[in-house]
Amino acid sequence: MKLSARNTLAGKVVAIEKGAVTSHVQIDLGGSILTAAITNEAVADLDLKVGDAASAIVKASDVIIGK
Repeated sequence: MKLSARNTLAGKVVAIEKGAVTSHVQIDLGGSILTAAITNEAVADLDLKVGDAASAIVKASDVIIGK
């Protein structure tokens, strides 16, 4: 798979909280937890389960930081 994003963070799925339409998927990146909101359909298509190895791919133009 080729991607335009260069920031790939490998980790392990530690939690999946399903909502009506989207799920919050938490990935442990080795001590830091990243949470992503993805559709329930994407969770099913990827067959994501707690304990699975997974990667978070981050495109810098979509990251917003505030204080």
